[in-house]
Amino acid sequence: MAQADIHFQRPSRFALHFRTFRIFMSGSLVSRVADWMDLVALNWAVLQFTNSPLYLGLINACRLVPAFLLSVPAGILADQYDRRRLLIWIQIGMMLLTFFLGYIVESAQPFWIFVCIVTLRAMLAAMDPPIRNAFVPNLVPEPSMTSAIAINTTVIHLARIVGPAVAGALLAVTEIENLFYINAWGTLGVLCSLLMIRSVSCSNMNKRKSNKGSFRDAADYVRNQPSVQSLLILAIVPMVFGFPYTTMMPLFARDLLNMGSEGFGMLLSISSIGALMGTTLLSSGSEIKGAGKWLVYSILGFGASLLLFIATTNVLIAGIAMFLVGLTSQTYRTISRITLQMHVPDQMRGRVLSITLMDRGFIPLGAILIGAVAGLTGTLWAGALMGLGCIAVTLLIVSARPQILHL
Repeated sequence: MAQADIHFQRPSRFALHFRTFRIFMSGSLVSRVADWMDLVALNWAVLQFTNSPLYLGLINACRLVPAFLLSVPAGILADQYDRRRLLIWIQIGMMLLTFFLGYIVESAQPFWIFVCIVTLRAMLAAMDPPIRNAFVPNLVPEPSMTSAIAINTTVIHLARIVGPAVAGALLAVTEIENLFYINAWGTLGVLCSLLMIRSVSCSNMNKRKSNKGSFRDAADYVRNQPSVQSLLILAIVPMVFGFPYTTMMPLFARDLLNMGSEGFGMLLSISSIGALMGTTLLSSGSEIKGAGKWLVYSILGFGASLLLFIATTNVLIAGIAMFLVGLTSQTYRTISRITLQMHVPDQMRGRVLSITLMDRGFIPLGAILIGAVAGLTGTLWAGALMGLGCIAVTLLIVSARPQILHL
């Protein structure tokens, strides 16, 4: 990265002022759109081939459980090696496996092979977030870190708007395996951007200093930081009860609203518009005051929005509810990530983030729980459990740890 990107003449908090960051975000956007198309294809393929809510939960467990198991090793790697090179190798591996996944679907191989490839690809995908999230702040000066983190999240949700909508339209005119092939080619976007940029020199120096660091150092850091502990505990609630809505959306769309693949993709896109609005408002880099209260209010709003979606059969109201679901859920998630990264030193960022990002491992557990409830009692009760669970458990945690409100 050119020194001019670091030693700028006037202070700036907006991360897109810096060329290296713009290049990386551009490549990430292309790949993220393809990833969301892939997710729509994956869930719809399982539902079409098995017609089982439980299998839908299980395939997403295979996709997300590695995030829980491999997050810590990825964080250690992020603090010991060049983060850019690690991301390049991860993306190459995922691209090859995605091509193979498309071939398996096209040639109608047994379902267990499909599950195995999804799991292998998920193992590489699980390594990406801790490394990527530790890498993003290295692309901008420290005053722009808040903006960079928020913009990175904004790119994800912009992709969620485009990806599911395009995927839903394509599923109506082409075979499912083609979406996997498109995702594989889309990986070239982030690969090209990574090849065009270099890591910040001060970041490399920090990583050299941390080569002898261990995961125990990060664990001790978390134990000595009550604010981080509160964030980790609170994060479990939406991961178990709320965020599985993306996994269960094909079921909700079909059973509650009588929608097909296009409607399923539309609902996910609407939720992403809400998420995009929330993260865009945070992307200027302004200081967030009363972060703890915003976190609690956003989770409660998340649960209430899910209840509104489940309670209606009107498509317009369902769309409004999905907009609120996206807005509240991602306002929570972005503020939580910003609060953490602003307090963690760069030489320990990969390891601490790896602990934090383990919360994603609770999503498949929630998906299995919600899928099982849907299979036993019906889709409506499963959705009600999601909304009520977010609200009730959050209130219990806040009553036990009121310091959360003062973060």
